[in-house]
Amino acid sequence: MPNLLTRGQTYARIRYAMDHKQPFSLVRIGDGENICLAQSSVWSIKQVLQEPWAVMANRGEKGVTLPSLGLRNQMVTEMKRATVVGVLSPSDTLIRAPRRLKRPLTNKVFAHFRLSPLLTCNACINRYAPRDEAFWRMLKGRRILIISKHANNMKNILEKRGLNVVGVIPFTHYKQIGQTLDKVKIIRHSFDLVLISTGVNAVILAPRIARMFRKVALDFGQWHKNI
Repeated sequence: MPNLLTRGQTYARIRYAMDHKQPFSLVRIGDGENICLAQSSVWSIKQVLQEPWAVMANRGEKGVTLPSLGLRNQMVTEMKRATVVGVLSPSDTLIRAPRRLKRPLTNKVFAHFRLSPLLTCNACINRYAPRDEAFWRMLKGRRILIISKHANNMKNILEKRGLNVVGVIPFTHYKQIGQTLDKVKIIRHSFDLVLISTGVNAVILAPRIARMFRKVALDFGQWHKNI
């Protein structure tokens, strides 16, 4: 895919957006996102539901319940609006999933939905970033909101780094997207950046928050596990 940004280039764009109060969203496409996008597009629902990831989702472990074409369609819509889309390297070894669920499936769903992001980065940026001092410097002096079921844990990590977390919004399931956006609206003037750790739901939340409230919204997954 063209226009693959380095981590440094991605940080620079995030920093510029915060400095100039411009909307910016980063979403990441991994195996779970691919499986959700594959529903009744490049795969049958039966095939999707047989995947271990889907089985875990329907046990309440992934923040979504499948099948859900509404989820799929909203993901497609918001991916088209995202500033940067993270995709896995064709040779990725970080994500513990069969290769067929990674970049090969991304290529199939992107072709099906005619998705061609203008800017991409490595979808594993959230795994590398916590080890980059440049990442922590970028967050210094910013007012940070966290959306996640792990929000309080993440808040503690950031505050130990001397960062300013101004709010947390717990999130556990796709059905909470509407009420989460309502909560963000209420506090929209109190934060500069939102870190979203909500599984595949972040693909919907990040672009919506960026667009609706002119904020920087990052799908940063379980980055706290990489510290």
